[in-house]
Amino acid sequence: MFRRRRREQQEPAAEVESQAPTRESGPWDADEPHPDNDRIDLGGLRVPHNPDFDVRLASMGDQHVGVVVIYEESTLQLQALAAPKTSGLWDEIRTKLHTGGATLQEAEGPFGTELTGKVNAEGADRDVRYVGVDGPRWLLLGVIGGRAALDEQVAEAFLDYIRDVVVVRGDEPMAREEAITLRRPNEQAEAEGEESPGLNPFKRGPEISEIR
Repeated sequence: MFRRRRREQQEPAAEVESQAPTRESGPWDADEPHPDNDRIDLGGLRVPHNPDFDVRLASMGDQHVGVVVIYEESTLQLQALAAPKTSGLWDEIRTKLHTGGATLQEAEGPFGTELTGKVNAEGADRDVRYVGVDGPRWLLLGVIGGRAALDEQVAEAFLDYIRDVVVVRGDEPMAREEAITLRRPNEQAEAEGEESPGLNPFKRGPEISEIR
């Protein structure tokens, strides 16, 4: 669980954010101008801080591969995937979801074509809403579950959350659909034995829960 507010500290990002955004909202690519809002730096994703949301890392083995946001008995799962330079990935992922055994229908939403319907989870049908946003060499996949999958008013809080996410793809080669890995806040600085800027060493840092 992330309880501590923090701002993006990286100088390159600050240079980018000093320019005016060319779009009204995101999700944003780290290399494009975007608002300098209060976000939690998870490496491959910088996600908005909202004190009403419970934000957790989802892990597979030793890797953090996604974020789970809990709000009013609804959830938002976010995952950033590597995509090819030449084309988007969301059309392809939607086709796979259609053929995966779930009962889903396509609808137009604020980010383009979405999928809504039911999936079987732990023996019970669950309402879901899939949102996909193609970026430069990445796809941000969001899965809204619970009441927010059906109630547009509740879902709007999650949609606003997605609009303020920053994706940090990086330049390293990655396989198609490979998850862009995440890390705990300050994990890199701690590994290098550095004190993160702006942190009080006598004050408790962010509390993080993990889902495996």
